[in-house]
Amino acid sequence: MSEAIDLALRALLNPGDEVLYHEPCYVSYSPTIVMARGVPKAITTRAEDGFALRAEDLEKNITPRTKVLMLNFPTNPTGATMEASELEKIAAVCIRHNLVVLTDEIYSELTYDGAGHTSITVFPGMKERTVFLHGLSKAFAMTGWRIGFACAPTVIIEAMMKIHQYSILCAPIMGQDAAVEALERGQDSVERMRREYERRRNFIVSSLNEMGLPCRSPRGAFYVFPEITSTGLTSRDFSLRLLKEKNVAVVPGPAFGSGGEGHVRCSFATAYDQIKIAMERMAGFLPSLRGCH
Repeated sequence: MSEAIDLALRALLNPGDEVLYHEPCYVSYSPTIVMARGVPKAITTRAEDGFALRAEDLEKNITPRTKVLMLNFPTNPTGATMEASELEKIAAVCIRHNLVVLTDEIYSELTYDGAGHTSITVFPGMKERTVFLHGLSKAFAMTGWRIGFACAPTVIIEAMMKIHQYSILCAPIMGQDAAVEALERGQDSVERMRREYERRRNFIVSSLNEMGLPCRSPRGAFYVFPEITSTGLTSRDFSLRLLKEKNVAVVPGPAFGSGGEGHVRCSFATAYDQIKIAMERMAGFLPSLRGCH
């Protein structure tokens, strides 16, 4: 996936082209844009909107230099998803302004509460202008195998291949064989994992809210993004103290963009029993913080 994002941006961008992306977002997006000699431009999403991207926010950030929109739904770090009706509005804006869309859908199988997943590629006129990125790391728990893929119009794929053939060549054959096995026979395992993630999500969300850290229930991925402003600490200070005093690791929200301040990211892609221990330690940690209720 990371390689495909890099290849796509290097194939698409001329120096100075703007790339829009919504944040909080995965940490590598902005640096990868810069390495491709593009100009990263973040659109901050809001907790009250469920961290979804709004078409009106996209529209007002477009300039004559804007060439690419990057999407990631469900989102790392917030678990945000997009309603199909809102995504259709995003598609209309992209067509109107002739934008290429780079859509990272690595978490598409991991949705909850019956939310399902809609890809922006399903809307008329979008397949012709979209680079669809996916992989097996998340849904199939194959992170170490480093297998992903890109689907795009022929002219874009050919441009990406010109770079790819001289930098990577191909994924290891054993990884490709494992990916075929997962895709052909692994769907039952994916559904079992999805149900287990949903169980863990329900527990971690209720635990965080009960201890006084407001936390929305994400409808995708395997992260929660609780608000920690009531503690009186910055996200970084909260994370460092929690690690040093209770041996619980969370990621400061600003690692995912300035809009992440006041939040931390917690993953529920670990064992249920470990999550229970972490929540108990966090609950014991909060009373020691000035200003925490």
